[in-house]
Amino acid sequence: MNPEDFPDAAVDVEVVDPESLYRRIEDGESVTLLDVRMESTYDEWRIEGDAVESINVPYVHFLDDVDEGVLDRIPDDRPVTVVCAKGGASRFVAGKLAERGYDVDNLADGMNGWARIYEAVEVTGYDGAGTLLQYQRPSSGCLGYLLVDGGEAAVIDPLRAFADRYVDDAEARGAELVYALDTHIHADHVSGVRDLVDAGVEGVLPAMAVERGVTYAEDVTLATHGDGFDVGAATIETVYTPGHTTGMTSYLVDDAFLATGDGLFVESVARPDLEGGDAGAPDAARTLYESLQERVLTLPDDTLVGGAHASDVAVPAADGTYTATLADLVERMDALTMDEGAFVDLILSNMPPRPANYEEIIATNLGRNAVDDADAFELELGPNNCAASRDSLAGD
Repeated sequence: MNPEDFPDAAVDVEVVDPESLYRRIEDGESVTLLDVRMESTYDEWRIEGDAVESINVPYVHFLDDVDEGVLDRIPDDRPVTVVCAKGGASRFVAGKLAERGYDVDNLADGMNGWARIYEAVEVTGYDGAGTLLQYQRPSSGCLGYLLVDGGEAAVIDPLRAFADRYVDDAEARGAELVYALDTHIHADHVSGVRDLVDAGVEGVLPAMAVERGVTYAEDVTLATHGDGFDVGAATIETVYTPGHTTGMTSYLVDDAFLATGDGLFVESVARPDLEGGDAGAPDAARTLYESLQERVLTLPDDTLVGGAHASDVAVPAADGTYTATLADLVERMDALTMDEGAFVDLILSNMPPRPANYEEIIATNLGRNAVDDADAFELELGPNNCAASRDSLAGD
């Protein structure tokens, strides 16, 4: 049902905006959520946090007379925030509960509103030239990076939904956005590179990624291993690290920070099956092993690493970013010290479901599939699932 299809309740219900709810969760405040989406959707992705209690009761249970057994599942001794996909079903359910004396409010715009939260956190552990920010999208775990120095800025792994944000954030820091770099052809979100190219920013794609059939290659700069891009006094160096995809490329920011895209995360490594499918996954896994061993783990131990995603089991660093040094990752992630055979066996046995709509998202990022902003936003709702495992690659 669409939000406008739900009747208004007899009782007015307070509305909480997604940003306020996010702040409460980040501050460790106890939060009780009643998620009224269908169980299958709820199981795929939901709002989580250390102090979050989430209860799933689909809205269909509230359309007619509400069963007492349903009401027994909903706490009446503390405030409850009701959540749905777009805000209509939750408003209706919250009204029903308010009529019965429950202390409830409604999350504005539901999970769609939650997906519009995009935080910029400074990476204080970065000791290269300029300032480095990590963008965090809590709804999907997507991460991106903005480097600012000497009146210039570059963004790595921008999202189309927030293309204007990168320009504005650079300007707010007295800089012009000069580069927009993608680490690979993403399968979980729609890239913002082309939108930024249209705004006058130089787009950069890995040259190997173009071999998958990118239709707009003539509009961007194609980067090969060892290429450098100057941003003020800082340099972004291309480090070719295939495995997750044939074109997967990391970017070494001023010899201090490695943006690893989907090759390596702070809690896991890449899944190898999104380009070549199950049949191509073993060879891709072996390629990933070589990339990690020969191109990533050969960097200095104090090199700071940040991926393009963080799952709900990832633990942030002291500065609130999902970053860690190579030495820390090697110490806590068994997958980085295994031999090749054990590594391949492990990651092939620990792959979650593929990202929702991933084939259509890939086609969109290749330029073969034209979608408007609203459809692009809908395509990428849900978990990213680009890692080989959410929690089983780390050591004890």
